[in-house]
Amino acid sequence: MLKAKILFVGPCESGKTVLANFLTESSDITEYNPTQGVRFESCWPALMKDSHGVVIIFNADLPSHLKEIEMWYSCFVQQQFLQDAQCLLIAHHKPGSGSDKGHLTLSPPLSKLKLVHSNLEDDPEEIRLEFIKYLKSIINSVSESRDREEMSIIT
Repeated sequence: MLKAKILFVGPCESGKTVLANFLTESSDITEYNPTQGVRFESCWPALMKDSHGVVIIFNADLPSHLKEIEMWYSCFVQQQFLQDAQCLLIAHHKPGSGSDKGHLTLSPPLSKLKLVHSNLEDDPEEIRLEFIKYLKSIINSVSESRDREEMSIIT
């Protein structure tokens, strides 16, 4: 069985837990309850070890999140030498936010990433399908890497 480690990271109150629960079909969508996440940067290297992908989630309605996701990208993608294809950027729209899927102005490194808008109220299946596509690309990458490793051992 092939396993992939994908991290869900992003600013506080961006919707990480709600999206993770939705995508894994773990629970119904309920009211917001803050998750006690890993807020201590000293723990991040242990979390990042052997990760295959990073999903950066941010609240598209909070301008401060646009700036903050640059730090998440730097720490979890660039400093871990992951490829941009291993990163998915999700602009999450909370219920009742109006879900404006208009153009977001992203900084140059972020503008190269795959950006998906999510709104679990209006179109929940869109984000599920986009995540499945992303997950398939990660699994293919892990599989190819494992095959290359096995071939190098044989030869």
